[in-house]
Amino acid sequence: MTKLKAGIIGLGEVAQTVHLPILQQLSSKFEISALCDISVKLLERLGEQYRVGNLYTDAVELTKQEDLDVVFVLNSDEYHTDCVVAAAENKKHILVEKPMCLTLADADKIIEARDKNNVQVMVGYMRRFAPAFIEGVEEIKKMDKINYAKVRDIIGPNIMMIEQSHNVHRFNDIPESAMEDRWTRASNMVQEAIGDAPADIRNAYRLLCGLSSHDLSAMRELIGFPKQVVSAVQWNGGGYINAIFEHDGFYTSFETGVDQQRRFDAHLEVFGETKQVKIQYNTPYIRQLPTTLSIKETVGEAFEEREIRPTFKDAYVEELEYFYDVVTQGKTPKTTPEDFKEDLKLFNMIVEKLLETSNVVKQESL
Repeated sequence: MTKLKAGIIGLGEVAQTVHLPILQQLSSKFEISALCDISVKLLERLGEQYRVGNLYTDAVELTKQEDLDVVFVLNSDEYHTDCVVAAAENKKHILVEKPMCLTLADADKIIEARDKNNVQVMVGYMRRFAPAFIEGVEEIKKMDKINYAKVRDIIGPNIMMIEQSHNVHRFNDIPESAMEDRWTRASNMVQEAIGDAPADIRNAYRLLCGLSSHDLSAMRELIGFPKQVVSAVQWNGGGYINAIFEHDGFYTSFETGVDQQRRFDAHLEVFGETKQVKIQYNTPYIRQLPTTLSIKETVGEAFEEREIRPTFKDAYVEELEYFYDVVTQGKTPKTTPEDFKEDLKLFNMIVEKLLETSNVVKQESL
């Protein structure tokens, strides 16, 4: 079996709790060969923990390491485009965590670099690789008619789950200039993406690109891209969003937000004439919590309820095994940069409706 040498850019929570342990678990397929982070103390700590000698504070320098086959881009999303393009230019295959980028122009840069250098770029939407989700897609295909669909993601802060289940290393040696650069980049990218919008709608856009990108990406695979955004509102400074989408012959409600509850409620539910299908997710920061598929169906005189747990295998494991096949077998990933562009288009449709709603409220208050 071919073993792929992997370089990891960004050693924060998701790297420490998910990617690094899984790559170590899949040691017959991947070898952790290089690490990169701007925190020198964190870099040295994880280099020692995973016995990695190639340590970088400059992501571009990591991508130049000749023996690397793949690069995992796990750092802050403002830097994803630069890292993906650098890795592609150095002939590395890439898995980039969501959101792949924040603007359509950056998505095009990534696609151009991928095609120019004949490498693969896969976006890390692990929820779409969960076996329960894949079975749910097939169940919905069997429906003659969809009457209604619901997409919900209301969660507490990830730190609430992480602090009870993991020992995540954090250090305070990140330069102030680096933090300022990050926020400046973020502001400029959001400005490019949605224009001169109020602060709360800018915050809502970041929520769409972050947490909500999982839900809306999965929704697109499950029931398709909506024909239009009928309505959308945000409140709590952009921390909550509710929207109604029109699909072909039915409508979908979408709700998302972050509170201070120590729980994770993310699900997609589709209602047909005689069957409803629900895919329920749990926090990815606690490994092996299963994604479940619930089916309620009227069959003749009977009403049946089934809950299916296809496997305890982590959705991230499924995703990384899929990525391995993409690289070693030339398989085309389903979560391509082109696929991610569809999410950016939908985010912009939602923002346009948020702006309309905001303007109406302002006019009514005059």
